[in-house]
Amino acid sequence: MEPERVAAHVAAFNDAVGTGAWAAFGRRFAEDAVMAFPGRPVPASHGRAAIVAAYLANPPDDTVSATAVASRGATDEVSIAWSRGGTGRMTLTWSGDQVSRLVVVFD
Repeated sequence: MEPERVAAHVAAFNDAVGTGAWAAFGRRFAEDAVMAFPGRPVPASHGRAAIVAAYLANPPDDTVSATAVASRGATDEVSIAWSRGGTGRMTLTWSGDQVSRLVVVFD
C-alpha cells in the first residue's frame, strides 16, 4: 500500500505539472531541503528557494505515478513511471510533513 505522504507528494507534483504552480509545490519542502538527480547533468538544489527556482527554470512536463513504495522510518523508496514512458526511482526523506531530501534517478 502506498503511504499517504507519497500519494500526496505525487498528486501535488502532477498538479504542478498541469498548473505551473511550482511555488505552491515548493512549500512541500523544508527550508533546508536538498533535491538531487544523480547521473543527470543537473546540479543539486540546496534549500526550498533553490528547489522552486529549479522547477521554474526547467519545469517538468510529464506526470508520474508511483508503482511501488518501500518505507523505512522517515524515508520512502518509490518506483515511478512517467506517463509518456520511462521509469525511475524517487527517494523521499521526510522531516515531519515536509520533504527534507528528494533524490530522483532515471532508469
